[in-house]
Amino acid sequence: MADIINEQGKEPEVSKEDQEKLESVKKADAAVKSMHDFTSPEVLYDELIASIKKYHPSTDITMIQKAYETAREAHKDQKRKSGEPYIIHPLCVAIILADLELDKETIVAGLLHDAVEDTWMTCDEITKEFGPEVALLVDGVTKIGQLSYSKDKVELQAESLRKMFLAMAKDIRVILIKLADRLHNMRTLQYMTPAKQKEKARETMDIYAPIAQRLGISKIKVELDDLSLKYLNPEVYYDLVEKVALRKSVREEFVGNIVKTVKQHMVEAGIKAQVDGRVKHFFSIYKKMVNQNKTIDQIYDLFAVRILVDTVKDCYAALGVIHEMYKPIPGRFKDYIAMPKPNMYQSLHTTLIGPNGQPFEIQIRTFEMHKTAEYGIAAHWKYKEASDGKTSTGNREEEKLNWLRQILEWQRDMSDNKEFMSLLKNDLDLFADSVYCFTPQGDVKTLPNGSTPIDFAYSVHSAVGNKMVGARVNGKLVPIEYRIQNGDRIEIITSQNSQGPSRDWLKVVKSTQARNKINQWFKKELKEDNILKGKEMLAQYAKSKGFKFANYTKPQYLDSVLRKYGFRDWDSVLAAIGHGGLKEGQVFNKLVEAYDKENKKNLTDEEVLEAAAAENQNKKNHIKSKSGIVVRGIHDVAVRFSKCCNPIPGDEIVGYVTRGRGVTIHRTDCVNVMNMSEMDRSRLLEAEWQEPEVKQDEHYMAEINVYANNRTGLLVDISKIFTERKIDIRNINCRTNKQEKATISVSFNVSCKDELNSLIEKIRQLESVLDVERTTG
Repeated sequence: MADIINEQGKEPEVSKEDQEKLESVKKADAAVKSMHDFTSPEVLYDELIASIKKYHPSTDITMIQKAYETAREAHKDQKRKSGEPYIIHPLCVAIILADLELDKETIVAGLLHDAVEDTWMTCDEITKEFGPEVALLVDGVTKIGQLSYSKDKVELQAESLRKMFLAMAKDIRVILIKLADRLHNMRTLQYMTPAKQKEKARETMDIYAPIAQRLGISKIKVELDDLSLKYLNPEVYYDLVEKVALRKSVREEFVGNIVKTVKQHMVEAGIKAQVDGRVKHFFSIYKKMVNQNKTIDQIYDLFAVRILVDTVKDCYAALGVIHEMYKPIPGRFKDYIAMPKPNMYQSLHTTLIGPNGQPFEIQIRTFEMHKTAEYGIAAHWKYKEASDGKTSTGNREEEKLNWLRQILEWQRDMSDNKEFMSLLKNDLDLFADSVYCFTPQGDVKTLPNGSTPIDFAYSVHSAVGNKMVGARVNGKLVPIEYRIQNGDRIEIITSQNSQGPSRDWLKVVKSTQARNKINQWFKKELKEDNILKGKEMLAQYAKSKGFKFANYTKPQYLDSVLRKYGFRDWDSVLAAIGHGGLKEGQVFNKLVEAYDKENKKNLTDEEVLEAAAAENQNKKNHIKSKSGIVVRGIHDVAVRFSKCCNPIPGDEIVGYVTRGRGVTIHRTDCVNVMNMSEMDRSRLLEAEWQEPEVKQDEHYMAEINVYANNRTGLLVDISKIFTERKIDIRNINCRTNKQEKATISVSFNVSCKDELNSLIEKIRQLESVLDVERTTG
């Protein structure tokens, strides 16, 4: 706006409100980067040393000086995407760690965190120069970094996350360095391609920001949240910036008056307090809008006043003074001092009506609580603590790491990477609210909002959940689907005669922990049966295709299946086939593929000639139809495609002899084929796609289901992908359930399976799309 010049050469007049709006947008962009672009390394190094000296009692910085010089030498010929020298990145990571007031070993590891991964340096050299502790931290971050994340490869992402949590379990400082690394990368994300920006922002919102929240490090969490929102939903982000900027001066005056009045009353009451006001960060406003389904105009506590005092006693005294000054809104008072959040955040929150009827929020906490809220688990690693990475932590730090132990437990229990990934994302969901309830002994349990007594039982112990037969809430018997309310006192009724959990429980439980424990129970109870059943099904399938199953069970062939489907052992694959998680045809075809790859070069000349002769003989028994299908051993027969599974070139197919209507072609994984009776199976014939002699423009009908979180413009985005690829949509059907989950069924014409797979991958990358699958009848 300020760059536009009118005809007379003067700048056009800009209203005060527009000016404020412009400044706020600029400030919002500036706020997400605390350092200027292309600051020289020397200046940043001086800033790092100054930051360390503020809190560290030792003046000896030789180790940090040595680490800086080593990193500068190692990265000397490297440049970042922005064009700046690479050494700037490790320096900025070290400055973020120094802002958290961490020990020297962590800062040295921050300076060297990319040295092993991106340069000639090795872990042995770092051990020799800086000691085993720094080497362990650098190695922990390096192992994580070397695994490239990809949102299309869930298996790879799950494996890399498993390694990250194991590294965190050895030394929590590994994740502190990783969070600092991610924060600086997010600050400089504008130099990446738009696709990479979205991918990194999604990963940050799904994994890293929730980890920062779990560790209680709001200093990093708040900025990661806002930066992720900026790149994932730029329209929402800038709209919030503009709307928060509206009437900014009026709002600042309002908050300023409240701060001044509160300070005066605190002095009069003899309470020593520091009072300040602030606008809430953008992601917390956006989260409220999503969770409460409101517009920004309907969210009244956009800003908060914070009161910091010396003791817990002063917190409650200050609360009394505040409630005497302003009228509190009923049901809007939260006491996180008596009942801390799972990340040990403590504070009193109360929403009040201001002098002109405008609601606002006040948070009251001690200086110590404020430090915990800002630094979280990082507060434990300050210079004053022993720094061997294994120091026994106090109860509060132990509680913060309970969720990490739970994740490590899932890792041991789960062989299926996709399931692990799904559980992890649910557990780390930033949008989830919590409910607080009590055990009969008075202990507090924190569960996801909407939890049932089943969730409560499994949060106590898996044995309690597995033997549960009923529940009492506040002394009264309740059904097991009862939704727990804040403050409920819950008692679980168990019985040794219980048959164990019911599959219906999976429909009502809310917590990831309960869902995982129930699934584990079923898998363990039925695993032996499923393994036998799976083995039988595989052997049967091999026999029906004329193969000798024993030839395909060498370890190297089995490994190719384990890699493909992300299982850890062969029994798990057999169990998955047994309970229907995998199709025996898919698994056996993968074994055959691995076998053929190894044995194709061992054919003799005689075998090649025999094969050619057999192929010529077979050609006489093959019919080439206009449909592009070869049906073995049948002449002059009508071939048509089934409407239930819509096979296309590239699919494995089978023919079914219908009564009076020729042969119908189905996919081998079609539901109707898989559920055929033995009598009907005798009517199946082998069929395959013929290689066209000339390239034909044949098109085949395909149908997919797209599952997504409903949003405006979703259908437009999906149809745009079809238009760009010049694919005709023949039919489209959309429906949305009460949870705002959309299912979109699309029928269209494609020429082959490669074209279909490419289309599905493209749709999967759309915002809010959860999954895409082909219909199987």
